Amino acid sequence: MTRQQPTDKATGPTTDEAAHEAAQEAADRQRIPLNRDRVLRAAVALADATGIDALSMRKLAQELGVVPMALYKHVANKEELLDGMVDAVVTEIDPPAADPDWRSVVRGRILSARRALLRHPWAARVIESRTAPTPAVLAYLDSMAGCFRSGGLSADLTHHVMHAMGSRLLGFSQELFDTSGPSGPPDPAMAARYPHIAELAATAAHDGGSTVAGGCDDQFEFEFALDLLLNGFETLNRQGWTSTRTTRRTPPT
Repeated sequence: MTRQQPTDKATGPTTDEAAHEAAQEAADRQRIPLNRDRVLRAAVALADATGIDALSMRKLAQELGVVPMALYKHVANKEELLDGMVDAVVTEIDPPAADPDWRSVVRGRILSARRALLRHPWAARVIESRTAPTPAVLAYLDSMAGCFRSGGLSADLTHHVMHAMGSRLLGFSQELFDTSGPSGPPDPAMAARYPHIAELAATAAHDGGSTVAGGCDDQFEFEFALDLLLNGFETLNRQGWTSTRTTRRTPPT
C-alpha cells in the first residue's frame, strides 16, 4: 500500500498535494461551460493582472483551461476580444442618478466612468485604439447625450458639448506631457530657460501615482476641468447659445 505523504501544517500542502490541487482547479475550469461572457471576464482579469501587452489568445486559453481554438467560437479574433473587453468595462459605469440637476447627474456618471477605468488601467488605451465605438460605448454616449438633453440643452448645444468633452465623458483625458520619468524640482538650467513652466511645477500639489505633468493630483485636475466645462455649458444654455449665431473666424489669407 502506498503511504500518503503527511502534510506539514506549518508549511502547507506537500508538492504532490499542490500539484493535485492545481490539476483539480484546471479540471474544474474545463467543466464550466465556456461562453462569451466567461471569455471576456477572464480576459479583463488577465489584462488587469499582467497588462494589456501581455494578453494573447494563447495565454487566455491557458487561463481558461481550454485549447486556443475553443476561444474562436466566442470571439472571432483578438480585435473582437478587445472590443468585448471595452464593453465589459463600460458596463461597470453607474447608471444616471435620479437628480433634477443635470450637472450632478453628468458629473457623477463621468466620475463613475473614471473609477471603472482606474480599476482597469489598460482600458483607456484600448478604447483609444478602437476604429469605431463598440456597442456598449455607443449606448453609454447615447445615454450621456440624453442626460444633456433632459437637462434642457438643445440638440445643437449638446452636439458641441459632446465634442468638447471628448474622452472625458469616458473618465479619461489625454495629458499634454509624458511624465513617466521621476518628478521633482526642475533642473536649474531648465528652470532658467523655461521660468514659467518651472514656476508652475513648483506650485503643483503632488501625487505619487500621477500621470499629469509635475506630479500633480490627477483626480483634482480631472474634476477641476470637468467642473469648468459643466459650468460653462450651463452658462451657454442659459444664454440660449446656438452655433448659428456664433461668429466663426476665418483664417487670414
